[in-house]
Amino acid sequence: MRICLLCLLPALIFMACARKTSVTAELTPRSLKAINLEETISRRDEVMMAYSLTSYDAQNKPVAVVNGGWGVEQIQKGQQLNLSAAGPQQAQPIALTLPRNGRLVASLVLIEVDNYGRAKELQEQVRRVHNVVSGPAALFITATELLTPLKYVAAGLAASGVGLKLMDQFDDDDLLGQSSVELSEAELRQKKQRYVRVPATFTGQNLRDAFAYKLEYDISLKAVRIQPARQ
Repeated sequence: MRICLLCLLPALIFMACARKTSVTAELTPRSLKAINLEETISRRDEVMMAYSLTSYDAQNKPVAVVNGGWGVEQIQKGQQLNLSAAGPQQAQPIALTLPRNGRLVASLVLIEVDNYGRAKELQEQVRRVHNVVSGPAALFITATELLTPLKYVAAGLAASGVGLKLMDQFDDDDLLGQSSVELSEAELRQKKQRYVRVPATFTGQNLRDAFAYKLEYDISLKAVRIQPARQ
């Protein structure tokens, strides 16, 4: 029996396309513990978080950014919050595609809130763009810039159209800490790594008040099959 290769060609192309996959990275805040508080009089801090994922392609050009936020929540000395448990204190994850042979920068900042009204206003704006991907045209950063986690988060929020700039909050609010981790798609693929746990300890002193926080977040990688376009 003769088989016409030209007849099989569309099916072979379809099978090849169906096997293509992309890797999606998901950032999930897990826990926050207050070892020591900045507010010694009230014996509690009001805190919030903002976090982002920023991707770059194989040519080190910005591709996309996605943002998330959590808070404002009260926390007492010695208290540990489970940020991944379902409920009002849950920090919602964010996800972004990791480009082939590209890289991903995960950034997170923890803020002690003094001006509750302005902080809530910022978080409401962040919630409206939570996990909404913004493209490179709106991302005003370059691959050669040496950015702090705070600047990554601020750039991500600006790219998403958040009118209230994150940097403007620090007239009255205090930055308790910032954390960032960079992931290479090629290295992760070589190691077959699918999970990265990031522990962070934030310490400092404001006037006579010292503070210390322990934060854990993770980045999980999931292979997503790319469906071929239908003709």
